[in-house]
Amino acid sequence: GGKTVGKMLADELGIPFYNDEILQMASDESGIRIELFNQADEKLRNNPLFASQTRIYNGGLITPDKGDFVSPDNLFNYQAKVIKELAEKESCVIVGRCADFVLKDHPDVTRIYVYADEQFCLERSKEFLGMFDDDKEVLEHIEKTDKFRGDYYKYYTGKNWDDARNYDLCLNSGV
Repeated sequence: GGKTVGKMLADELGIPFYNDEILQMASDESGIRIELFNQADEKLRNNPLFASQTRIYNGGLITPDKGDFVSPDNLFNYQAKVIKELAEKESCVIVGRCADFVLKDHPDVTRIYVYADEQFCLERSKEFLGMFDDDKEVLEHIEKTDKFRGDYYKYYTGKNWDDARNYDLCLNSGV
């Protein structure tokens, strides 16, 4: 429910909400096709070493003359650059993309982790996904998605995604 809560918060505060728009902005900034940004998550998701390695984000960018300019790591770097630019420019709500870590040195950031119990996640996912026939399939999808998010966060931050110490506020969206 992080996207839903984030959007509600942005609407209530009258400030911009950013989620997938960051991919388009990073594409525009870098000149790298948007399709590569969209595919990058899948490349990481299917890499067996991904869950056991880290490439902690340090703010650098790989230049176009290098062979790994369009690597998933550099695509993340461009997303992080956009996140930093947005935070400097305006108050906004940014969902995901390790924004809490990317903005760790920014003075005016509130880091929120949104979670819910399994039953709430199951009901919500069935409502929004609609592509699964039974609860077991939905729960497997939730588990797989959460594992990827956790691995992604660990890879770029060196920290555990669901560790409350990484956040200023943890919110149970089920209540």
